[in-house]
This record gives sequence, structure tokens and C-alpha cells, in this order.
Amino acid sequence: MTMQVIFVALIVFIALLLYTFRVLREYERGVIFTLGRFWKVKGPGLIIVVPIIQQMVRVELRTVVMDVPSQDVISRDNVSVKVNAVIYFRVIDPEKAIIQVEDFLMATSQLAQTTLRSVLGQHELDDMLAERDKLNSDIQALLDRQTDAWGIKVANVEIKHVDIDESMVRAIARQAEAERERRAKVIHAEGEMQAAEKLVQAAITLNKQPQSLQLRYLQTLTEIAGEKSSTIVFPLPLDSIGSLFGKSSD
Repeated sequence: MTMQVIFVALIVFIALLLYTFRVLREYERGVIFTLGRFWKVKGPGLIIVVPIIQQMVRVELRTVVMDVPSQDVISRDNVSVKVNAVIYFRVIDPEKAIIQVEDFLMATSQLAQTTLRSVLGQHELDDMLAERDKLNSDIQALLDRQTDAWGIKVANVEIKHVDIDESMVRAIARQAEAERERRAKVIHAEGEMQAAEKLVQAAITLNKQPQSLQLRYLQTLTEIAGEKSSTIVFPLPLDSIGSLFGKSSD
């Protein structure tokens, strides 16, 4: 009987010893409560926790990579899409992370989902596809402000995929094709306008210098002669002939 008592006492002593001495890694902190009241944050290294009187909650300070499940989002232009993302955050204040919220991992995940839907719902589909970096920054800033009370720092948010319905993909392709055609027509019209301006300038110059007009006639004759035509009919005004021979048309 005595041996059994000694054996039980030895087991209790070892258990108390293991409970009393804790080792926290470099990236861990221990939030200590004394009789239910917060006392201090300890670690890393070897710490002592008084059995029964004190309790310790272990908290990691490393960056957490959390996937945000795919969310159904309706954009501002009434397009339904599915969007998922990934967020990077870490605990910077273990006391707040344990005391201010029941489960900071679950709370951050739920907040990230609602924030993703809220922010993206304020933008059109084109913004989701073309301005992803700006949307990432907006979501990160909003999450960081809201989780600050929990002692959490949101370092980055990345939108991974924006899934669109197949019919909407075809509509976007038609829209892109129409946009390319519009740009081609605008470029062609601008070219015609510039050409017309140059022709007006050329006409003004030729009107000021009649000899230039004669040279233009001769240049045109040279160009036509280069073509394989059997007969060339080229009208030449009488005043042009007079100009060539230095005579008046009188």
C-alpha cells in the first residue's frame, strides 16, 4: 500500500513539474492568466507557470497563410462572379488576440470573406479583371483596420481567381472585338483628316508658286510613263504651256 502511495505521489509530482516548466520557441509567446485574470505575456525560452493558480495560452507569431473560400459576388454592373483569395497575417499583440476575440483565426477568416464580397461588389467587372492590384490594396487596408483591435496585422491580400460564367465570357469577347473595330475606325478617320490637312497645305503652296504646279505635272507624267500603258491622255492647260515657254497665253 505504501509503495502505491509513493508511486502515485511520484506521478503527481512529475505532472506538476511538467506543468510548471514550459519551453516556448522563438516564434511563440505564452499569455499567462493568474486566477482567471490576465497577468503578462511571457517567452520565448523557459518559463514557470504556477500549477492550479496560473494558466497559459500558447500563441504563434509566425505569418499565417489563409485561403479565403470562393465567394459569390455581384459586381456593380450586375455580373455574377466567383472570387477567391489568400490573405497573409500574423499576431503582433498576443494579449489582444486571446482576450479580445474568442478564436482569432476563425474571426479573421469570416471577416476576410465578408470584406471580399463588400469591396468587390462596389466595382465593375472590368475593374476586377484589370485593377486587381488596387483591389488587393483596398481589401488589405480595410482588413488591417478591422483586425487591429484583435492584435493582428494583415500584411497582404491576393485575389487568386475571378471565375466568370461561360455566356459572360462570350459577351466579353464580343465587346473586345467591337472595341478593336472602333479603334481601327478612329485611327483610319484620324489618318484621313491628317491627309486632308496636308493636301490643303499643298494646294496653298502650289497656288503661291505656279512653277511648282508645272513640276508636279511633269512628275505625274513620269510616274504614268513608268506604267505599261499604250496610250496616255494628259490634259495640259494653255496657261501652263505658256509658263513653260515663258510666253503669255494672250
